[in-house]
Amino acid sequence: MRTAYDIIKTPVVSEKSMDDAASKKYTFKVAVDATKPEIKAAVEEAFGVQVARVNVMNIDGKVRRRGLTKGTTPSYKKAIVTLTEASKPIEFFEGL
Repeated sequence: MRTAYDIIKTPVVSEKSMDDAASKKYTFKVAVDATKPEIKAAVEEAFGVQVARVNVMNIDGKVRRRGLTKGTTPSYKKAIVTLTEASKPIEFFEGL
């Protein structure tokens, strides 16, 4: 059994995600094999909020070069979590 912190890796702190936080949409990097119901349960357990919907996208790694050598940055899964109107906001994003 995985814990909520095994599913939620890190919050995404960018200009766009901070603008979405005003409308109760929060962005997280999550485990690659996590499903929408698992992400919903993990966010509700970790932050004590009520989740209305979860949107998930897989982000491919970008190709990077160093001289003649090519490599890629790691791929990851990103989840945008929308809270219900009655739910309180997530406190972590308020101070940023």
